[in-house]
Amino acid sequence: MARNIGPQCRLCRQEEVKLYLKGDRCKSDKCPITKRRGKPGEGLRARNKKASDYSVQLREKQKLKRLYGMLETQFRIFFTRAQRLKGVTGENLIVMLERRLDNMVYRMHFAPSRKAARQLVLHGHIRVNGRKVGIPSYLVREGDEVDVQEKAKKIVSIKDSLKEYSRSGVSPWLEVDPDRLWGKVRAVPRRADIPDLADVNEQLIVELYSK
Repeated sequence: MARNIGPQCRLCRQEEVKLYLKGDRCKSDKCPITKRRGKPGEGLRARNKKASDYSVQLREKQKLKRLYGMLETQFRIFFTRAQRLKGVTGENLIVMLERRLDNMVYRMHFAPSRKAARQLVLHGHIRVNGRKVGIPSYLVREGDEVDVQEKAKKIVSIKDSLKEYSRSGVSPWLEVDPDRLWGKVRAVPRRADIPDLADVNEQLIVELYSK
């Protein structure tokens, strides 16, 4: 599976927003985006230059794509599938990305980041409705149950990640039992139910791909 193996913090600086690609490090004082101004390699003159419409649209697409840890080809496939669905294309895209299995593992606090969640899925540690699923882009449905395989329940990183559950709980469309390392998709989320994506303007992405 193709993946981005370059410096993760550099991506956050490029988009000038925290993408939470490195879990707890992003919430600490070690996060580079809180220390440095501007994008990597950007001088003061470039920083003050007015961005074109295309540049704004591109940055919005890059931000959402990197937030979910995807490369261009796969992201474009998701966009094409969102276009074929009824409703608003941009909202369909967001909801589909939220339904990805690696994202659900992250949302259930079984992993500190989507990248770590993707690794759990790829290594066969995650089950959906009692069956092992090793495809991070697998789309869960309403009523699906997601849990950690018995042999993986002793993994320290999973136990550490679940500490976040006691601090912030889970999204309203999810149900989690931290003792059993089990979760359930109570409902397919709506666009308005994803507050941490409030600063994402998906319509700009639709405009970009429509050119």
